[in-house]
Amino acid sequence: MGPLVPFIISNEFNLIIALISGIGFGFVLEQAGFSSTRKLVGLFYGYDFTVLKVFFTAGVTAMIGVLFLDRLGLLDLSLIYINPTFLWSAMIGGAIMGLGFIIGGFCPGTGICAASIGKVDGMAFVVGSALGVLAFAEGYPLFEKIYLAEAWGPVLINEKLGMSKIVFAFLLTAIAVITFYFTRKVENRVNGNQTKSPATRLFKYSFAVGFAFLVLIITAILPDKQSRLEARINNDLARADFAQVEVPADKLAVEIINNYYRINIIDVRAPEAFKAYHLPLAINIPSDKMNDRQWQTILDQEHKTNYIYADDQRTARIGYLKACNLGKADNYILMGSSSAFKSTFTDILPPGPGADKQEVNVYNFRQKAAADMMRLVDALKNSSAPVIVKKSKIKGGC
Repeated sequence: MGPLVPFIISNEFNLIIALISGIGFGFVLEQAGFSSTRKLVGLFYGYDFTVLKVFFTAGVTAMIGVLFLDRLGLLDLSLIYINPTFLWSAMIGGAIMGLGFIIGGFCPGTGICAASIGKVDGMAFVVGSALGVLAFAEGYPLFEKIYLAEAWGPVLINEKLGMSKIVFAFLLTAIAVITFYFTRKVENRVNGNQTKSPATRLFKYSFAVGFAFLVLIITAILPDKQSRLEARINNDLARADFAQVEVPADKLAVEIINNYYRINIIDVRAPEAFKAYHLPLAINIPSDKMNDRQWQTILDQEHKTNYIYADDQRTARIGYLKACNLGKADNYILMGSSSAFKSTFTDILPPGPGADKQEVNVYNFRQKAAADMMRLVDALKNSSAPVIVKKSKIKGGC
């Protein structure tokens, strides 16, 4: 799943990608005429709403794309950083920025765009912005209380309105369409343009609006990745034959002793049960957390084999099926429960006086295997744990 950096594009290329994206963004701004103060302030005087239309369209397109990619399982919304809301800061800062937009004719991004192509007014605006930032930084102790007042945290508008993301997306898209219609009316009235829009333009607008709502409808009815995974697991659980992938405790013990560096022992129980007792060298990946990004590198290790266990076979089989669907490694299931493994190798009872040779051999093997596993655990206790990809919020914005 997304984001692109660092999971698809490496960190080494992060700044290069940012540079290329920035150049592209600046080129688009310039081509759209956003380096012109006349184009930008037209929003406030009613003769040109291009700024509103472009940024509203960008916001709605990004919103629909994010929701659609999340539903497909290609984007992890939990990694997207939500800027915390400070109500008074937003209101006062918005008023100051709006006033600066009218007076200077630029916003920060378009000001830099104008300055980069040599416009003197753009350069003056950027210098003024820098002085404003410096003044705020130096006077921060005076503004701190009001700056931090009414801290709402990383809230979302749909949460404040008590509606789902997809319902809010339909609402905002409808508001955008209505806004575009009426701003067009205002533009025509202010500019004295009484001619009707060409049929080709109406067709393009209608197609764009229809396509946006179509994607939203598909997003609304399409089951998310987790639901699709659970449905697949339930279907496989009823039909799959696990006889070929279930291994007895004795065989797993041999693998732990002889091939510990080529296997992962995965405990899919809850963390509390794992802390109470777990198999030697086991990793705790709770079944309901297996699709978290932090475990992906372990499930994808093609040079290692995963052995999965739990307190009951059903939970172990569900963990096995999830590992097969989410990763690329070969997977097997421990036959029996974790408590059965413990009683086999930890709570070993010596054979009775009348025991045959087979029972004595099994006892000797298990006793030696238990000792070998204990020595192995002690020898590797200071070794590095498997590398886990931790979640980190992706910060950014205009």
